[in-house]
Amino acid sequence: MTPSSCAQLDHPRNSGDGCGHLRCHGKTWNGSSGFQIFSYLFICYCEMEANLCPPQVVHMVYKWRHNSGLCSGMASQDMGDRRQSVSRQPSFTLSEWTDAQEDLLDTDAAPQTPVFEMGTDTKTEGDAATLTVTAVGLQERRGSNVSLTLDMCTPGCTEPYGYGAQLSPRDQSAQEYLRQGTHVLTPIMLHTRAMDDQSLQSEFYETPMNFVDPKEYNYPGLVRKNRYKTILPNTHSRVILKSHDEEDFLSTYINANYLKGYGDEDRAYIATQGPTVNTMGDFWRMVWQERSPIIVMITNLEEKNEKCAEYWPEDTVTHEGIEITVVTVTQEDDYSLRVFTLNCDGEERSLHHYWYTSWPDQKTPDKAPPLLELVQQVERARDEAPPLAGPTVVHCSAGIGRTGCFIATSILCKQLRTEGVADILRTMCQLRLDRGGMIQTCEQYQFVHHVLSLYEKQISHTAEE
Repeated sequence: MTPSSCAQLDHPRNSGDGCGHLRCHGKTWNGSSGFQIFSYLFICYCEMEANLCPPQVVHMVYKWRHNSGLCSGMASQDMGDRRQSVSRQPSFTLSEWTDAQEDLLDTDAAPQTPVFEMGTDTKTEGDAATLTVTAVGLQERRGSNVSLTLDMCTPGCTEPYGYGAQLSPRDQSAQEYLRQGTHVLTPIMLHTRAMDDQSLQSEFYETPMNFVDPKEYNYPGLVRKNRYKTILPNTHSRVILKSHDEEDFLSTYINANYLKGYGDEDRAYIATQGPTVNTMGDFWRMVWQERSPIIVMITNLEEKNEKCAEYWPEDTVTHEGIEITVVTVTQEDDYSLRVFTLNCDGEERSLHHYWYTSWPDQKTPDKAPPLLELVQQVERARDEAPPLAGPTVVHCSAGIGRTGCFIATSILCKQLRTEGVADILRTMCQLRLDRGGMIQTCEQYQFVHHVLSLYEKQISHTAEE
């Protein structure tokens, strides 16, 4: 029996018996939620791992549901047929298959972007009790035009980013989009756009995340250097720590990337993850090596679980030969400012540490002014930094969500003041080219628009006065 005939005979288009029939050409799906979820996983697994085309798999699930000899059907399929199944065309279209997988889930549509830092927890790999399933939509892969990608790891999912030096056509088009994406907004357009949630959602979900394939970092022992195993630094822009043994990859590695600033200013920022107990020494090595005058921290130490280690002292501490001493602490309404002195090899430097604590867990801030105030304070401190000062270090927990919002806001405020326009899409694309996932959620993308709209009104009001 051909795949097409399987789909036609065993999956009635107008099934009404409520016994778990799958309908490939329409939108009917009946049955218990447990069976729906299992069927969805089974279909995904067979299609990806066994190279079975969708109608064959749907036929197998249906037969299993009615105890009609699933195992015998699998055993009778010869290896040659399995090898050829990859190139077979399905008996229904790609869009119909998309509808079918939505029917299988029978739940609200899952977001197309992973969420890692909003209250997720990193758990031990391999423990069945800790595995989560995330539906991430259709993704192309070689040899198939109807494949599904499942991520069975915590804290989220990742879109493939190349395999080795050769980029796939999909990855090439993603890179091209990020290099060319632009949407210049005049002040009036900015205010209107900030209120258009539907257009912002469409624009956000069309923009590639550009996450790194974990296979690019296949080094023993590297897991203890990353807070989240699927949030990794893009290779071309990652910060490389100086080491006595340059051949020892672990001694040179830190989960951090250089990012461009306004006007393509090279290495204006460093975006990094929140330090862990295993990486505090590496973090301070990076701050000293890069001559960073400012650290911006946009997370609490704990939000349901640990988000960041307390990497600074109450008085004095030494990490990797660098002595860190607290000079002053100033508490504002929404952030605190610590001024440190760093001493190493007889050289002393000053460092400003801004800790923004008003970003609620799993949400965006209710008010934009506090973030704008912090951006402006950091800009003033940056202007007062020594001429040879290096990048501003910004981190949250994963180093992509809130970090991306802060850096984008800082860049775009300068663009509004200088050019009178704001290209928020272009800024997000540029940030994602250098560190995947920057501005992590649609809500954060909308929030950046609201912040910039407010800032434009402030500078327009000041100009009128």
